[in-house]
Amino acid sequence: MSGSKRDRSRRAAREAVAHAGGVDATGARRPQDPFSGELRRREVLPLLVLHLIEQGPSYGNQLMERIAGMTAGVLSVNPNTMYPLLRQLESRGLIRGEWEHPERRTRRYYSLTGEGRAEYARLVEEVRPFLDSVKTSIDEIVREVYGG
Repeated sequence: MSGSKRDRSRRAAREAVAHAGGVDATGARRPQDPFSGELRRREVLPLLVLHLIEQGPSYGNQLMERIAGMTAGVLSVNPNTMYPLLRQLESRGLIRGEWEHPERRTRRYYSLTGEGRAEYARLVEEVRPFLDSVKTSIDEIVREVYGG
């Protein structure tokens, strides 16, 4: 049994490293947080943004706070990431932004469009296998280190 456990642990560690990426197109190592960097690359952030907007109109700071809370800070999103993503999603017609007070340009609330709902459904299907593999790898690391 211990050989099997050791094999599972090694396999989980290899998968976690592979999923963490960290290699650019030239094969060079890329410095990044292994968890949040790969979560961003695998379209997890657009999925979360579309998911939260699907629940009701939201603005950028609110989305950042909700994502940080949902992920217990593991995926912290700063304005330099969130606002370009919102602009990109809006330019692709996936979300629609409206100023809370157009004359003062205060908060910009975003809502999902029909195309955004379709993209959200696609991402829900596409991202799930990656999230499942991350969960499995983390569960295996916790079992190996802490037992159980």
